[in-house]
Amino acid sequence: MSTTIAPMLPAGGNYTPDLLSPEPGSKPTAIGGSRRKHAVIAILSALTALILFTGLAFHGYVAWIIAHPYVAPLTSNPMDAKGLAYSDVSFPSNSGQTTVHGWFIPAAPAAAKGSEVQALSAAAAPLDSKRTVIFSHGYGANREETWVPMYELAGLLHRLDYNVLMFDYGYASSEDRSPATGGHEESQQLLAAVNYVREQGAEQVIVWGFSMGAGTALQTALQTDEIDAMILDSLFLPSPESLYSNVRQHLDLPRYPSLPLIEWMLPFWTGTKFNQIPAEQVMEKAFTIPLFVIHGTNDAKAPLVTAEHIASNQRQPLSREWVVQGGKHELLFQTRPKEYIQRAALFLSQVDAAFKQAHAS
Repeated sequence: MSTTIAPMLPAGGNYTPDLLSPEPGSKPTAIGGSRRKHAVIAILSALTALILFTGLAFHGYVAWIIAHPYVAPLTSNPMDAKGLAYSDVSFPSNSGQTTVHGWFIPAAPAAAKGSEVQALSAAAAPLDSKRTVIFSHGYGANREETWVPMYELAGLLHRLDYNVLMFDYGYASSEDRSPATGGHEESQQLLAAVNYVREQGAEQVIVWGFSMGAGTALQTALQTDEIDAMILDSLFLPSPESLYSNVRQHLDLPRYPSLPLIEWMLPFWTGTKFNQIPAEQVMEKAFTIPLFVIHGTNDAKAPLVTAEHIASNQRQPLSREWVVQGGKHELLFQTRPKEYIQRAALFLSQVDAAFKQAHAS
């Protein structure tokens, strides 16, 4: 049996070829135009998505760089730089999340020289001096900060019979690197440093901070009564505005959407939001300890107005402010070396005298 398959025809049985295929030279159908329109929309959507992704990736990279600044490795040590005996020290941050590494320079024996004292244990013998200065270095630097210059100040303090602790914040550490958090975790590292020198026998503790290290010192002073005085050089207090101002010095980015994007992305790298940094509290706080605020008029990284505002709030009789005309960020010692040393030494001597008077038996 044979089977014949008939084509399906329109209802009514009449088949008209012209209804199924256009005549030669006729205009494209609506279906062809719709397909081209969808293709154009798809291409534009893909380009838009690519642009948005590229923008997000770029701002994410900027946020990552801020959280992980390049810090040059250590180039020397207290013995090689200034002939100062020292010991390598390490201790956990108060948060328990990071480890702090540094150098402890005992004030005595002041005459000790030679390579054999480089390995001197800070806890091997009681300290002759009960006064210790902790250096709190700035962002993007390590404990050396040669442009300050930190070794010169360590030598000065050694001659003035102070022990000195120089240490690296986590973002500068070569042993245990951690992201920069604007002072949130760094204040816990500084708190651990204060506790460490107290355990070594320090009865008087001074924190000498530079740039963001000075801002971190103020954040730390909100959390402890174990700091007796602070010297704050080129004070930098992290905030969205200060962040944007410093980014603009390297990249010409618009405030919007760059600032909100970077601010939103930073916590992914640091674990810290700006609202966790007590900037407003620091700005309005009248600290009970003496503060010596030093700032330059030509500071392009940390606004002079911030330092002046904080200094104006202080009511402690020994607190003072020195505005260095023409001074640049963290270059104040180099601008006025003799006057810088004289003013710092005078402040320390007055703090020491007041401390002795308050603790006289």
